[in-house]
Amino acid sequence: MQPNILLIEDESAIADVVLYNLQKEGFRVCWEKDGISGLLKAQTIVPDLCLLDVMLPGIDGLQICRVLKSDAKTQSVLVMMLTARSEEKDEVLGFSLGADDYVTKPFRIQPLIHRIKALLRRTEAAEVSKNFIRSHGIELDRRFLLATLNGNDLKLTPTEFLMLWTLMSQPGRAFSRGELMESCRGDEVSTLERTIDVHMLSLRKKLQECRHLVETARGIGYRFSRK
Repeated sequence: MQPNILLIEDESAIADVVLYNLQKEGFRVCWEKDGISGLLKAQTIVPDLCLLDVMLPGIDGLQICRVLKSDAKTQSVLVMMLTARSEEKDEVLGFSLGADDYVTKPFRIQPLIHRIKALLRRTEAAEVSKNFIRSHGIELDRRFLLATLNGNDLKLTPTEFLMLWTLMSQPGRAFSRGELMESCRGDEVSTLERTIDVHMLSLRKKLQECRHLVETARGIGYRFSRK
């Protein structure tokens, strides 16, 4: 699915060109003409990226950027500022408020699109890295709870996956049974802690020749081998 982009721009001539070309590239694009409606739209749809003009009626772009980046719901929205202000102090202010990129007007549309794509790629790569672990042929993808061993599906249960993720995220560290179950089920720890060894037995069986990597930490719990 293509990223969702929100354009907040009060100049119709600029908006028409940007909208046409982004839609031509396959992006889903919404357009708002003033700061108040633009901020409300951003808070409602939470776009992947916001193309944000600085000089807007109602609320200016800097205020909108500040609000988006200070709200847990919208702080991950990428913000690309569009402005006629080209002085260094203006760019510094924009970045200090959390802007991810800064484009001065007038701009050419193709370089703008390339910068948008590059920003989205960097963010996607960072997100994948944060949710992916690989070690000793074991690969875990936390976004989809997928686990493979040398390319073959491990068919782990959600509890097994999350236990293995916790261990592999800090190899060498010993986790208690309570810590492992808390990472999997939160408030249900008290009822599930006694079953941790059963889950671990099943996990080791599925890991086959790599079962030895999940080590027993005597008197504590389990750890993933640092070797």
